[in-house]
Amino acid sequence: MTDTIQTGSPSGVAMTSETSLRIERAYDASPEEVFDAWTNPEVLKRWWAVHPEGTTPIAEVDLRIGGSYRLSMEGPDGERHTVQGQYSEVDRPHRLVYSWQWELDAGGLGPASTVSVEFRPDGERTNVVLEHSGLPDAASRDRHAQGWAACMDIFGERAFARAA
Repeated sequence: MTDTIQTGSPSGVAMTSETSLRIERAYDASPEEVFDAWTNPEVLKRWWAVHPEGTTPIAEVDLRIGGSYRLSMEGPDGERHTVQGQYSEVDRPHRLVYSWQWELDAGGLGPASTVSVEFRPDGERTNVVLEHSGLPDAASRDRHAQGWAACMDIFGERAFARAA
C-alpha cells in the first residue's frame, strides 16, 4: 500500500489506512540516545505531552518483552489521559513494538491498538518512524495523528534538554 498524506493531517503524518497512521521525525541525537529517551521514565516525564504546558505525572516502564508501561499526560486545564500496554518487541536501539490502550474515565480500558517505533541512524541524527495501527476508526486515527504529531514535536524540544 502506498502511503498518502491526507488533507488536514499534521505535517509529516501519513494516514496509511482507515485505522493506521505513520509519522516521521528526525532528531539531533544518536539512535541509542533517542531510544533511551523514549523508554526512560525520568526522561519521559520531560516530554510525554500533547500540549506545550502539559506535564507527565505518571511514567512507569518495565522495558522487556512482556513488560508493561503506563503513561499519563495532563494538560494545563488539569485533564489527565493515561495509556498503558505491553512490550512485544524491544530491540535497543533499533525498534520498539507495544500495545496501546487508554484507561477510560468510567473504568476499564479502551480498544487495543499497536504502536511500532523504529530508530534509524542518519549520520549524526536519528530518524524516528512511528506506526500506529489497529485503531478503531478514522476519527480515532485522526485524533491520534494530531496527538502523536504534537508529542513528537515536544519530544524534540524537551527530551534532550539539559538541566540548568
